[in-house]
Amino acid sequence: MSSVVISGDTSGSITLSAPAVSGTNTATLPAATGTVMVSGNMPAFSANANTTQAISQNAWTKVNYGNEVFDTNNNFASSRFTPTVAGYYQINATVNFGGGTYPVDSRCAIYKNGSVFANGSAFITTLTANGGLQSVNYLAYMNGSTDYLEIYAYTGSSGTTLYGDSTNTLFNGCMVRSA
Repeated sequence: MSSVVISGDTSGSITLSAPAVSGTNTATLPAATGTVMVSGNMPAFSANANTTQAISQNAWTKVNYGNEVFDTNNNFASSRFTPTVAGYYQINATVNFGGGTYPVDSRCAIYKNGSVFANGSAFITTLTANGGLQSVNYLAYMNGSTDYLEIYAYTGSSGTTLYGDSTNTLFNGCMVRSA
């Protein structure tokens, strides 16, 4: 296998190596300046709730995602995603409401830097065995330094909880492309 090594002026190097298989492979680099993304530095994470959480009536409450499933770049902590690579991120969240009185206005939202950024809403008419699921999805630009995302839940009902389970109260995201 042959390789090409490009050394930096002061430190570091890049090695391009052909795979040990027959055929021709092409790597096309963009004509833009900036960072070329490789799989090793494209942040992705997934977390779920592992305990039941009480939700205040008529108030937005931060959702606690206590079980980190994976976090490829160590950007998820304390139920907050703070990517260190600037770019566009697909963000998804689901909360599973239970208890309370129905029908009621129940929602979840993506908060960016402490304020509502993207709001999902629905009107739950009956309580099922799995509760009432709400979700929100959004493609968000993140600056890679100070921007952060959290998920909040809202209900107009008293006595509402969020189920702490690994299949319905979820928060995940991944980088789609660099800035």
